[in-house]
Amino acid sequence: MGAIDVSEIQTFVHDVVVIGAGGAGLRAAVAAAEEGLDVGVVCKSLLGKAHTVMAEGGAAAALGNADPRDNWKIHFRDTMRGGKFLNQWRMAELHAQQAPDRIRELEAWGAVFDRTADGRINQRNFGGHRYPRLAHVGDRTGLEMIRTLQDKAVHTAGVAVHMECTALRLLLDKGRVAGILAYWRDSGRFVLFKCKAVIMATGGFGRAWRVTSNSWEYTGDGQAMAYEAGAELMDVEFTQFHPTGMVWPPSVAGVLVTEGVRGEGGILTNNRGERFMFNYIPEKFAKETADTVEEGERWLDGDKTARRPPELLTRDVVARAIAAEVAAGRGSPHGGAFLDIASRRPAEVIKKKLPSMYHQFKELAEVDITKEAMEVGPTLHYAMGGIRVDHDTQMTRVPGLFAAGECGAGLHGANRLGGNSLSDLLVFGRLAGLGAASYIATVGDLEVSSDDVVAGIRKATAPLNRESGPNPYVVHDGLRDVMGRHVNIWRTREGLEKGLVEIARLQGVVGTVKAHGTSQFNPAWSEALDLPNLLLCAEMVARGALLREESRGAHSREDFQGERDEWGSRNIVIRKGADGAMETEVLERTAGPDGLAGIANASLEDLEGNRG
Repeated sequence: MGAIDVSEIQTFVHDVVVIGAGGAGLRAAVAAAEEGLDVGVVCKSLLGKAHTVMAEGGAAAALGNADPRDNWKIHFRDTMRGGKFLNQWRMAELHAQQAPDRIRELEAWGAVFDRTADGRINQRNFGGHRYPRLAHVGDRTGLEMIRTLQDKAVHTAGVAVHMECTALRLLLDKGRVAGILAYWRDSGRFVLFKCKAVIMATGGFGRAWRVTSNSWEYTGDGQAMAYEAGAELMDVEFTQFHPTGMVWPPSVAGVLVTEGVRGEGGILTNNRGERFMFNYIPEKFAKETADTVEEGERWLDGDKTARRPPELLTRDVVARAIAAEVAAGRGSPHGGAFLDIASRRPAEVIKKKLPSMYHQFKELAEVDITKEAMEVGPTLHYAMGGIRVDHDTQMTRVPGLFAAGECGAGLHGANRLGGNSLSDLLVFGRLAGLGAASYIATVGDLEVSSDDVVAGIRKATAPLNRESGPNPYVVHDGLRDVMGRHVNIWRTREGLEKGLVEIARLQGVVGTVKAHGTSQFNPAWSEALDLPNLLLCAEMVARGALLREESRGAHSREDFQGERDEWGSRNIVIRKGADGAMETEVLERTAGPDGLAGIANASLEDLEGNRG
């Protein structure tokens, strides 16, 4: 490659650039634009194709429409307990308090939620939530959210969308964010965005695993760019395996089966026809779950005084239970469990409440869920940890860099409750947009270094310019094998250490991969550019998992089973060291504020109906 003239690179100038056009990114864009900022939204795919559409069951908010006893304090309590008290107190408080307003706001913007008999937003049960709390649109809630936010964003003055554009690196000026380098996926041409703030809303990194519900965009781009720029990451070892993904046929393994199936009364059985979840109720939760099959039946009959059925325990518990049944030889024919809604609800109700699931299984697996059970099994679904941010502004320790949604950290702790992700996007997307506006008001002129731009371009084009090298798809396949063997639902010291050795080997290989062809319409080149991000995130997960010597929430160690008290007050932070190596630090958490700690440990009787 000859000399690069930075002045000839296509350039856009915005006040703030949002990377990612899912729920968090779009809500951040609207918030920032309404503060008078010029906003650029950079999305890897087409607008409207964000992974948020795969969040099907609903958005959690204590509206109290389905059960008037619900309120933000019980939602906060459920979130803290589900996260094993590793959640950041203030973030859990903000989320529980603001989620109802964000849902009502979305409705005012045009979202069409399912309704109660008296016309209010309907809410359904979900795992880990004490009361029916998920505002939903059948089983297509994420799609409705994206439809609504997309419409709002494109009709908000000051928002410009740059589609099929992938961000490559953050550009800094004296440690402050000054822009990003990106490329157009169709032409392969580079593009420069100059700005005073960047909001990361890039989602997770699930494509590091073979069996995952994550779409192709989820390659840890935001986490990796933030890490390289000097931001910290936190709690990355907590990777959620959703208990119900499709397991057959192989072409659709991992595709999500919404928790809404269980929320509408679906039950899990093994190959003996046994409803096995009653054998996996944690003793400490026994009083908050159905103690008998009969009590579960009362819930199915609509008795609001009945306790939750065990199928709606937190996702980590259900995922491990299915894995245990399979390991014991009681799994379904293709290595999962049976999820039965057909015997629990009339066909017309299933088609009305779960239309996407009905069509998904009909078209992809030739299974009629109104007549027969589905085969399901755990699938890598969500990253609880991510970029460490300030609770109120969502800014990282890098001035001008913000994060919201799945790529951020703090709300979910050790385990995310179902439905909290969608309200998370709305609450913290908005706060990130407002935080960026407040920050930009204090910032003067910034300069982008031409040397940094040139270095980014040379690094990105290296796979195209090599004469030979490994196929990037083969390297990616090797990473998925490593994560499946060593960094899966159950982890051990020996396995994690082997995994880190293999990840390091692949990191050496990825610097030699060859993408054949030109930069135009070249998915192999895009794959080569995504690989370093995936490998970096894989290393962070494995290092955090090795350090945390206990089992808590979504992190399970075979050699350290059960929670250890000392680790209940520790978060793991990861950063890039001065020598370029990855550093880990164990942070001792301070006790929660008296008011919030009191709510988290209060009895339900003290909190029910208390909407203050």
